[in-house]
Amino acid sequence: MLHIKNGRVIDPLTKTDEMQDLLIEDGHILMVDGPDSVQAYLRAHGLLEKTKSLDARGMVVAPGLTDVHVHFRDPGFAHKEDIHTGAKAALAGGVTRVVLMANTRPVVDNEETLSYILQKGKETGLHVETCASVSMGLQGKELVDMAALKSKGAAGFTDDGIPLLDKDFARKAMEEAARLSMPISFHEEDPAYISENGINAGAASDHFNIKGSSRMAEISMIERDIALAKETGAEIDIQHISTKEGVELVRQARKTCSNIHAEATPHHFSLTEDAAIHYGTLAKMNPPLRTEEDRLAIIEGLKDGTIEIIATDHAPHSAEEKQKGITEAPSGIIGLETALPLAITYLVRPGHMSLLEVLTKMTLGPCALYQQLEPDSVSVGKPANLVLFHPDQDFVYEYSLSKSQNSPFLGQTLYGKVYATLTDGKVRYRNEKVTKER
Repeated sequence: MLHIKNGRVIDPLTKTDEMQDLLIEDGHILMVDGPDSVQAYLRAHGLLEKTKSLDARGMVVAPGLTDVHVHFRDPGFAHKEDIHTGAKAALAGGVTRVVLMANTRPVVDNEETLSYILQKGKETGLHVETCASVSMGLQGKELVDMAALKSKGAAGFTDDGIPLLDKDFARKAMEEAARLSMPISFHEEDPAYISENGINAGAASDHFNIKGSSRMAEISMIERDIALAKETGAEIDIQHISTKEGVELVRQARKTCSNIHAEATPHHFSLTEDAAIHYGTLAKMNPPLRTEEDRLAIIEGLKDGTIEIIATDHAPHSAEEKQKGITEAPSGIIGLETALPLAITYLVRPGHMSLLEVLTKMTLGPCALYQQLEPDSVSVGKPANLVLFHPDQDFVYEYSLSKSQNSPFLGQTLYGKVYATLTDGKVRYRNEKVTKER
């Protein structure tokens, strides 16, 4: 049995925000109550000497985070990341459940690859789900057998990294996803508006003397897919939204269509294209970092409920790859360990959102899209999937547990260091410097 004491419990599902102790037994939460009541229970059952304790003084105890946009690169690109190292990074960030993307090698367009990922995920202590691709080989031409892949455990469908350019094919995919009551997620970038990807067409592209990626690449695709979602009734996710126009399109659509969802990454609400100028390829991603006006629009979208989900798009790349030129280096950054700290640093501390609101975007919001995923909660009877963190303590983000280190946030001072992460009642990650288990 484990006693988590002296913590501030914040639970989006129950809207709890109060000082409470927890008792955990056999992987589940046995008791959530005041410290005197918990002590009395342990004493009455002769368990005081047999129970381990974890002191959460000054910390928040919350449901573990769910990240629905993650690349673990396994199979096929294990030099960047594998499922085990990706799981370590996730747990260090307080993430207890991930939904992986399908652009591995081979692509997750078949039952064998799907089963490989799910089975390997079970070895990690992290709850690993994965999407299957929408199209065979990510070619945007032939629809995968969605029904078969659903039956084998696919959480949803996406060709993330590659947009579905054929409108009729996208409609067909949405119709089948709707028939199966499965979510389908879209990477919204039309290459017709992109000269060089990963860099905003504006101050950043001017700095590098390239044309870059126009905001219309995103806007045009979001317009199309919102219209198709209204037509088909499919549950869709607009991934990693980056433009103020895109946020407004989703805002207006959600007034009448609850089946349209959107996600924002921590880097898009924390940084602008100035970071690309300063950090180069370490701040190159698809879609690119844009303007301060876009960043503030994304924050407003998070505040008013237009954007329900904070998701990292954790995208590991090797140092050798990122050291190539601005047009040759791959796009993407890692983000699992910094998602919560960035949300606290750039959303909570400036007063844009409360901790409860931020945690909602990282727990309940993902489950609103992936409705087959049961939300975690700090409640009696629920699995003990938990994160403990100190929202007011600063730290320097020095090194990632990922195989890759491609982040513009390395070396920066952030707030909200994760101290411990539990899944199924077991401490899977603990910062030895700041937690004491006895």
